[in-house]
Amino acid sequence: MTDPAHTEAALAVPVWDVAVRLVHWSLVPLIAFSWWSAENGEIEWHIRSGLTILFLLLFRILWGMFGSSTARFRSFVRGPGKVRAYLRDPSGWRGVGHTPLGAMSVVALLGLMLLQVGFGLPLSDEDGVVSGPLNRLVSFDTAEWARDVHEILFNLLLALIALHVAAIIFYRWKGRHLVGAMVTGRSKDYPAGTPGMIRVGAGRLALCLVIAAAVSLWIANGVPGL
Repeated sequence: MTDPAHTEAALAVPVWDVAVRLVHWSLVPLIAFSWWSAENGEIEWHIRSGLTILFLLLFRILWGMFGSSTARFRSFVRGPGKVRAYLRDPSGWRGVGHTPLGAMSVVALLGLMLLQVGFGLPLSDEDGVVSGPLNRLVSFDTAEWARDVHEILFNLLLALIALHVAAIIFYRWKGRHLVGAMVTGRSKDYPAGTPGMIRVGAGRLALCLVIAAAVSLWIANGVPGL
């Protein structure tokens, strides 16, 4: 007799690779730590956390171009027509990975985090003792302006994160297990026979990691050569 639990597990569709999941779950504590370190005056740790987030974002962008099928932006970023069609009939969407609406959320979050980190790079603390790696490239007034934008963007990021969480709760109510799929990499929300994620070789992963690390270190060291 076939084990029902084994049969159910076999029907789970591979959706997210390890790289996507690690980036996703690493950003959660890093954003929380960045907020804590800023609120408590731990500017050196705040900068380190921001640079780590920068590395993850750069890697995710590269992985969105060269990674597994569901990680690639071209596989889930859709035009206005597709988004409107999805809003009219969500049940008609059969793609594996992000829905057209979910894709908008992902792109918005990645873009906003990248801007948040970018405006944080030229900042310094109130005494000018500890500064970001790009502080030397800007004037005092520009650094102060960047600080204001940095704070505004964080509030926008919090609002977008809250919206993202609300959407996850809504989809869970509708019967889709988005969190579980992002933990295990597999989902049972798709019909049997649905083609899953197409993986790529470890060489691409290594190359994306090396490039993201090299660019992050170059920025962390104050973009020498500029």
